[in-house]
Amino acid sequence: MKHVRHFTPSLFLCLVHVCLVQANYAPYFFDNGARSTNGNMALLSLSEDTPVGTHVYTLNGTDPEGDPVTYGLAYEAGSRRYFAVDKDLGNVTLIEELDREKEDEVEVIVSISDGLSTVSEKVRILVMDANDESPEFINTPYIVQVPENAPSGSSIFKIEAVDKDTGSGGSITYFLQNIHANKFTIDRHSGVLRIKTGVTLDYEKSRTHFVVVVAKDGGGKLRGDNKVFSATTTVTVNVEDVQDTPPMFIGTPYYGYVYEDTLAGSEVLTVVALDGDRGKPNSIHYCIVNGSEGSFEIGNTTGAISVTKSPNQLKKEVYELKVQASEVSQEGDFSVYAFAMVTIRVVDLNNHPPTFYGENGPQNRFELTMYEHPPEGEILRGLKITVNDSDQGANAKFNLRLVGPGGIFRVVPQTVLNEAQVTIIVENSAAIDYEKFEVLTFKLLAIEVNTPEKFSSTADVVIHLLDTNDNVPKFSSDYYIARIPENSPGGSNVVAVTATDPDSGLWGEVKYSIYGTGADLFLIHPSTGIIYTQPWAVLDAEVSSKYNFYVKAEDTDGKYSLAEVFITVLDVNDHSPEFNENIQEKTMIIGSPVKIEAIDQDAEEPNNIVDYSIMQADPANVFDIDQSTGEIKLKSYIRSLDIIHNITKNKDCIWSVVVQAKDRGSPSFSTTAVLKIDITEETLHKGPMAAFLMQTKDNPMKALGVLAGVMGIMVLITIMISTAMFWRNKRSNKIMPVRRIIKKRQIPQSRTVRMEWLKFKRPSNAAEKFVVEDDAKSLQNENSNNNIQVAPVPPTVPLPPPPPALAPKGDSPAWRVPTVSGSLTPKFINKQLKKRGHGSAHNALVSELKMKFEKRNAAMGEPHI
Repeated sequence: MKHVRHFTPSLFLCLVHVCLVQANYAPYFFDNGARSTNGNMALLSLSEDTPVGTHVYTLNGTDPEGDPVTYGLAYEAGSRRYFAVDKDLGNVTLIEELDREKEDEVEVIVSISDGLSTVSEKVRILVMDANDESPEFINTPYIVQVPENAPSGSSIFKIEAVDKDTGSGGSITYFLQNIHANKFTIDRHSGVLRIKTGVTLDYEKSRTHFVVVVAKDGGGKLRGDNKVFSATTTVTVNVEDVQDTPPMFIGTPYYGYVYEDTLAGSEVLTVVALDGDRGKPNSIHYCIVNGSEGSFEIGNTTGAISVTKSPNQLKKEVYELKVQASEVSQEGDFSVYAFAMVTIRVVDLNNHPPTFYGENGPQNRFELTMYEHPPEGEILRGLKITVNDSDQGANAKFNLRLVGPGGIFRVVPQTVLNEAQVTIIVENSAAIDYEKFEVLTFKLLAIEVNTPEKFSSTADVVIHLLDTNDNVPKFSSDYYIARIPENSPGGSNVVAVTATDPDSGLWGEVKYSIYGTGADLFLIHPSTGIIYTQPWAVLDAEVSSKYNFYVKAEDTDGKYSLAEVFITVLDVNDHSPEFNENIQEKTMIIGSPVKIEAIDQDAEEPNNIVDYSIMQADPANVFDIDQSTGEIKLKSYIRSLDIIHNITKNKDCIWSVVVQAKDRGSPSFSTTAVLKIDITEETLHKGPMAAFLMQTKDNPMKALGVLAGVMGIMVLITIMISTAMFWRNKRSNKIMPVRRIIKKRQIPQSRTVRMEWLKFKRPSNAAEKFVVEDDAKSLQNENSNNNIQVAPVPPTVPLPPPPPALAPKGDSPAWRVPTVSGSLTPKFINKQLKKRGHGSAHNALVSELKMKFEKRNAAMGEPHI
């Protein structure tokens, strides 16, 4: 036997594992070149303005054994994580904003793994520039010191700005804002600031200039758009003073006065001069060049001019002094100088102010009483005012002015020399109004004109006004509107009118009165203006609801004004609904309603709106009533007299119904009426005649009157036709040939039933007018013979509205009665002849009418039925 070697399971698994390990190869990335968007991210470059969340690359590789691979990204410690990768798909996404100015390269460790082996590579991603930076000025703020004598066109400063971008986005050009208003220019490339050609600086005119400089880059792409960025800064140019301006006198021209009490050696005035170069001023030296004639001197350093003689020794009234101011340089030399003229006048001492005088000497208060609204231009003669100034010459010249409410008075004269009589004249009469000012107070001011002291004095002018009747009473409104209920008793207050007269005393008292067509029912209290109704007045909105009249307000002088008063009488529910009769009788045909009506005499809604209801009926639950219209009809289940006979043993079918009419006022009023209803069915015979007979069954005299009217009309038509034929034959001298008239046989027309719908109104109108219309055609030549002249037929009345279609009962044939145009005057028939149904009287009337119609047709040569 051969020896068989046995392997254990664990040894077998170990051998398989060794075989698998030896067969596994590492995965690797594809290398697709520099411009590829997938592979191992080698030589990838991204613009710094790439939006976060953008898919920027796809890692792509494979495993030799075909196993699935996963991808990863890693960064060195301390590095910012800019990308994230989908480990299964290899999609790389930007998760952090790039900034080339901070980091122009990003190192990333990319890896690919098949689960057993991992391959990692370090790649550099270049960050490309985008124009996302603005220029920045360096070494700010810019403050430049420039002497005012710097030549035009010279360079005074160099401005520098940097832009962190590269290419055109990093290039900078410079320019100035408001270049036309500036005294400077700038080199657009170097940033050198210069004084404009032909322009100089002047410290005395402007010590500081503010120049706004703009630095702009060359532009570039940013997120797909071309962007240009700029920055601004301000350059402060301080101008340094240089000694190039002569001194200047301040406060020119100079005037001085020497008065009669001035002592010798007294200072008259001081002149002041300053170095025109205020940045570094020199001291000033003063001297009098000429004009003093030994009477005046000046302090060399102070500029104070003094008089050296007493005023009575001065020979001239006016002295013109020429004063020189010279600059003293640092070395003590007089470099530049300026001149000023000083005028000194010798004058009398102004020691007396203007003074007001009355009739009894000096006075500072003047009073006057006068009526309001004096004529314009009138002089206030009650005021005796004199003004005087004891000085001489210019010291005695002063102006007069009224101080107070302007435009009312004016003073004459306005300028006074020494002394004048003061006159006050009215300028605005309307403003002198007692109702506005009972007292007018003014200040009369006298003030010197040409003196340095400007001495002045004042006096009070008080004018007391007396009232006149210059106002008309005025109502508080042009019209008054009032409302009063119609049930108000006599003497009730309606409305109070108010008028005011601003005049005082009796002129301000107002008396009221009323007049006009609508004022008969009203009175007014003459002093309070309360309008009230006459004691006997009874207001009724149903008779008249509107009143208007005029109210007059009059003062004691007869001046007055008017206002209009409108009074509305409000309706009150003071009328009950009223039936025309308390007991009414109506005939009701089954299927048709009857109507009862009550009228409320109130003027307005809801007082005159009437609602109807059935209070009592025997038997009950037979009738319904329309609440608004008052129409009464049978219950819907009652369709024949048989049903009614089953309800009641009263074979006459005359029932009493108590109907209430109630208005909607508050409080509400109501009234009742008894309605006796005779219930019948529709007539068996149908047609207009039957309808008429049915309507007149309660009044037989009306039917007789209608028949008499029809007969009269037929006689009248016959006379008219005979007269027309007579005159025609009389005028014609020809013998007309006898012609045979052949009448065509008419086709029988289908007989229709015409019946006027029975309408029952108030019991006072027992029947409506019965209208009979001619059914035959107008006379015509049936054989087309136009030689036959036919008398004209009187016009017919319009057709009545078509009756409702009624099915004939049984097999009785329908019939109709030919009618003639006209109307029958209704006659009232005694109620005792009233019977239900169609009796012998009805048949006799129909037969008589039919015979009359046949005779009329025969006379007119028409075929008849």
